[in-house]
Amino acid sequence: MKTKKYLTLIVIVFLIVVVGSTYWSNVVQKDYLDRVGTPISKEQSGEVEPVLQVVASGLGQIWGIDFIPGTSQLVATGNSGQIFIIDTESLDVKEINGVPEVESRGQGGLLDVAVSPEFDEDGKIYFTYSAGGNEGTATHLARGILDIELLILNDVEVLYVATPFKRGTSHYGSRVVIDGDYLFVTIGDRGDKDFDNHVSQDTSNALGATLRLLRDGNIPDDNPFVNDENILNEIYSYGHRNSQGMAIHPETGDLWQSEHGEQDGDEINIIRAGGNYGWPETHTGCGYITGRPIGDLPWERDDIVEPIHYWECNTGGFPPAGMVFYDGEIFYDWEGDLFVGGLASQYLAHFKVADEELVEQKPLLEEEGWRIRDVTVGKHDGAIYAAVEGQETSLVRIFPRIVEN
Repeated sequence: MKTKKYLTLIVIVFLIVVVGSTYWSNVVQKDYLDRVGTPISKEQSGEVEPVLQVVASGLGQIWGIDFIPGTSQLVATGNSGQIFIIDTESLDVKEINGVPEVESRGQGGLLDVAVSPEFDEDGKIYFTYSAGGNEGTATHLARGILDIELLILNDVEVLYVATPFKRGTSHYGSRVVIDGDYLFVTIGDRGDKDFDNHVSQDTSNALGATLRLLRDGNIPDDNPFVNDENILNEIYSYGHRNSQGMAIHPETGDLWQSEHGEQDGDEINIIRAGGNYGWPETHTGCGYITGRPIGDLPWERDDIVEPIHYWECNTGGFPPAGMVFYDGEIFYDWEGDLFVGGLASQYLAHFKVADEELVEQKPLLEEEGWRIRDVTVGKHDGAIYAAVEGQETSLVRIFPRIVEN
């Protein structure tokens, strides 16, 4: 008799948990659906608060996210080698077949993804990943045609390999951004510690650089070094350590990047064609082992492009990842603001942008304990989406709610 009562009690508790969680999930989802697409007017600005909702869980480490234009569907890369299609309205998640093999040791794996602006016509996505060779691993840029009905990636072709291959498994970069007919790709310095003869200052290789390519992988005729025999023609800027965030300013068209420093020394940069960003000859951070400054300060050298924002040595740093300028219509006060994912800092940084100066605002997600790997804006709903690394949570979104006085 007691056993039967205990079983009945267990069933009741189970039903309460399942039904209750479903109810509250539906309430949050309905609250979101009731509010998205409704701009917060100027009169309401200052009277809203951000609300967080989990969109996807249990997908492992999501590295890159990008929306399919004109839809609520988001393409996400799983670091261990998966590509997912996530419908941000229905919350359905589907995995894509046909993804090339990746080397996911250390900081490697399947990295960023960028969806073609003409996806409804060409179905193309561009993505970066680490893969092996005879002498180690290297960052690869590839393109494929994504069939979202059959859930398969077809006609995959490697557009570029950032040589030389290295035996280490750190600092692959890598972000990819589409700008008209061009692709911008960041390549890390692969953890090189030879500060006297560093790969980032050696322009005969692609490491520690920003590359500018045509969408078919060829090199544009107007790249800054096409007439220099001593510099790879695909290099757009160099002297970088490990840039893991990149976005185009919606008004100026300038290319912005977030870059990891050594011990602190993290940076936000505006990328100039042909610019040398100094690493490791100039830096605002310190050495991991010595704790002493590395090289000169950037503004002490006329031939170095200075960061517009940085976290100097002994500030605790930020380790920045993906970044986006807010161009949605539901956070009125945030129009044009910059959002940058923080890794070790575990928050989403928020900056007001005044020309080429940044003013840091109150961060988002700082109480969640998540590393923020990438961030984007849903054009269909205006919400901010963040790929996070935290237990089971993989993807979240932030939308506004009017504060009741």
